[in-house]
Amino acid sequence: MISRDEALGLLRKYLRNDKLIAHSFAVEAILREMARQLHEDEELWGLTGLLHDMDFEYTRDEPEKHTLVSAQMLEGLLPEQGIDAIKAHNYQHTNKLPIHALDRALIASDAMSGLIIATALVMPKKTLAEVKPSSVMNKFKDHSFASQINRKRIELCEDTGFTLDIYIALSLKAMQDIADQLSL
Repeated sequence: MISRDEALGLLRKYLRNDKLIAHSFAVEAILREMARQLHEDEELWGLTGLLHDMDFEYTRDEPEKHTLVSAQMLEGLLPEQGIDAIKAHNYQHTNKLPIHALDRALIASDAMSGLIIATALVMPKKTLAEVKPSSVMNKFKDHSFASQINRKRIELCEDTGFTLDIYIALSLKAMQDIADQLSL
């Protein structure tokens, strides 16, 4: 399996947008914490989160290719479980259904990171430190807030064994722990 340093090199080679890189760090942090609590392979889950959107800048206008390009590039570098999860997070275009816990955790974390960042950006100082789990839950329930974020994707956390409120708290803490890397 590829090391985190090697994964960072790939990520920075294929992604230029700082917000996409920060998003990748956020998803990685959430997945690492989920893996820790679920007694799963923290390194595999983290690398899957880190690399899940590696091809996004190249496939932005061709959503049916998103994740499939990454899957090809990661062949032999990431175990099949991670590659399958990356493809499954774009299941509506890849037909790779999210069957395993990692698949569903990636989908949920991809959306949750966006909701948490959107919540932080409406806080007075625009920092993650100001955000509380109750704030994220309130924003989750307000479908007019960050309406592009699919709440059903976030609810997939329940298929991994977490209730929504515990998952929100876990995700927020994971992101707060790397707030400096997220510039929030």
